[in-house]
Amino acid sequence: MEKTLSAYRELGPKHYRETSGLYYEDFEVGDVFEHRPGRTITDVDNIWMTLLTLNVQPVHFDAAYASQTEWKKMLVDSTFTLALVTGMSVRTISAKVVANLGWDKVKATHPVFAGDTLYAESTVLFKRESKSRPTQGIVTVSTRGLNQDGKEVMSFERTMLIYKRGHQPDSAKY
Repeated sequence: MEKTLSAYRELGPKHYRETSGLYYEDFEVGDVFEHRPGRTITDVDNIWMTLLTLNVQPVHFDAAYASQTEWKKMLVDSTFTLALVTGMSVRTISAKVVANLGWDKVKATHPVFAGDTLYAESTVLFKRESKSRPTQGIVTVSTRGLNQDGKEVMSFERTMLIYKRGHQPDSAKY
């Protein structure tokens, strides 16, 4: 039997609302979701992230300094990569999240530079019903960020509390 995951809710004849995210019941251990579109990183993205987070490591914003490192150019701040790869997964994985419960096993596995285009994919590792919240369940996914050459640049596990079908706050107006 094929599984169908709807991206639209019918509001009336020939009238649909785009939806996003999976309910707890939609997740199955072993499912893999490729997140698109990709995102090309710019120097501005990297510099803004270092300014926003007060990251003073010069390899991220001082081209002269970075030219003396083994990479010979500025590295993208790994917290930007983590935020971007997480964000890329939201449309499918956590658009119906109650709360993120944690990021584990975060690994920066390959350097990222301005000009790289990142893509992401998530694999469902675990799910169980919440013992204290009967309208919600706990889901853990492994997410990988891949560059334009298919090299993994980051990986992590993320655990979330997800609404069960029929229990998400009403979004009828939105």
